[in-house]
Order: sequence, then structure tokens, then C-alpha cells
Amino acid sequence: MGTKVRRPSHAGSWYTDNPKQLSEELEGWLQSCGLTKSPDVRGVIAPHAGYSYSGRAAAYAFGNIDPSNIKRVFLLGPSHHYYTPKCALSTATVYKTPIGDLPIDLEVIEELKATGKFELMDIRVDEAEHSMEMHLPYLAKVFEGHQVKIVPILVGAVSAENEAMYGQILAKYVDNSNNFFSISSDFCHWGSRFNYMHYDKKHGPIYKSIEALDKMGMDIIETGDPDSFKQYLLEYDNTICGRHPISVFLHMLRNCSTKIRVKFLRYEQSSHCKSTRDSSVSYASAAAKIDESSSS
Repeated sequence: MGTKVRRPSHAGSWYTDNPKQLSEELEGWLQSCGLTKSPDVRGVIAPHAGYSYSGRAAAYAFGNIDPSNIKRVFLLGPSHHYYTPKCALSTATVYKTPIGDLPIDLEVIEELKATGKFELMDIRVDEAEHSMEMHLPYLAKVFEGHQVKIVPILVGAVSAENEAMYGQILAKYVDNSNNFFSISSDFCHWGSRFNYMHYDKKHGPIYKSIEALDKMGMDIIETGDPDSFKQYLLEYDNTICGRHPISVFLHMLRNCSTKIRVKFLRYEQSSHCKSTRDSSVSYASAAAKIDESSSS
């Protein structure tokens, strides 16, 4: 099979395409968050906005990664432009970034294809989507000097029962400690341009109401219960664009034998909304870590 490249189509707009500058920027963010890398961290939830907006927040996820034992990164991102009720696999063989290339694990792609539950995404769909691409420079940076392959999975508008089904399929990979999971999601998109203006005045200014709403969702994700998360989304309709990747991940954690807990480490907003003319996007970063406290 020949090489099929997914180009870094958002480099030069969503983040710099200058390798030296990009490398320094990522290193700066990773250092300033001052996190201790831990081999117990088996996954992250991180934002996917332009780096000038969410690059710093994302470091609080990627800064936890100890690359020494990891051979493979499963990357789950939502689909922003292409409609599918399924999960779709990349047809590329390599994902390029300005600071190094990440080869696709074709063996695992074949295994997943064999389940008959995944579709394949066209390279144009792959390149148009930013949700996974925005994790790639961070992964290239954190795994610099390490041999790592990636398994990109575009998570479509998946029904609740199919979220559970994909979670069951992918759960076995969580039990292999050579595997890592990078889940891509921003949090609340607030304002008339996003068609979402939930405001509970008891919290004071709008941005405090948004924070309370996001934190309620983050707390529920930390419980690890995909059903409560689904309830929360039905009730408040919070515009968490990676709701489906997060739900699939929660089902993976529920179905695997390793006890893993999600903990949020950082929360930011692109700006503070004070009037209904304002708009903002929230960014939250989490680490999914082996839970030593429970022996069950």
C-alpha cells in the first residue's frame, strides 16, 4: 500500500506553520502548566480551537503524558462539517504536522474495519475537519523521539445506543497499557451566533452562569457515568461539541477492566460574556488516570 498523506490543512491559520515557532510555543505552554508526567495517565480530554484561543488550556491535558510506555494513540474527534450517524476511520497512512509526522496504525484500522461498524472517511473530509488536527502538534511534541502510531476516529452524530456499542468495541484497547486516548472537545459555545444563550441569573454575570453550566457537565463526566452525561445534555443542551467522543470514551471506561478516573485540571473561556451581544467558547482539559484507590 502506498503512502497517503493527510496534510496539516489548518497550519498557517489555526496555528503557526513555522516549525521552530510552533515547537517553542508548545514547549512554553507545556512548561508553564508545571504538571508532573505520569505513566498512570491513559487518556486526555482537550480542546481543539485555534492555538491563540485554547493552546494554553490544552497544555493542561497534554502535559500529563509520560510517553515512555505508549506505542499507540487513539484520537477521537467530533465531525463539524460532515454528517454521519457512525464513527469513521481515516484512509490516510500518515498525518503530517509542521513538527513531525504521525504514522497511522494500519493494523488497528483493519481490526476496526473488520467489525463492520465503521465507515471510511474521504481524505477531503479528513483534511477539512479540525477537531483531531488540533491535537496533532501537541502529540508530535509530547512523543518527540518516541515511536508512536495514531488511530484517528471521527465520531459522527452517534445515537446513545451506538455510543455504547462503539464503547464496547474500543474498551479492549484501554486494557492494553501501550494505548493512549486523546478525546477532542470544546465546551460551551455561548451567544446568538451559536444559537445558544442559556442564562441562569442566580450565578450573577453571564460568564459565571456559563461556568456553572460547564462545571456541572465536567463534574458529571468525572463520575464516569455516560447515562448521567446524556441526561445533562438532554436537560441543558449545553453546546459541548465533543459530546459524542466524550460519551464513547465514558462507555469505553465503563466496559474495560482497568479502573480509570477522569479529572479536569483546567477551565478557561475565550472571553467573559456580560451582555447578550457577547459570545464565548469554553475550554476544559482533563486527564484520565488509573485509579489506585479502588481495588474493586
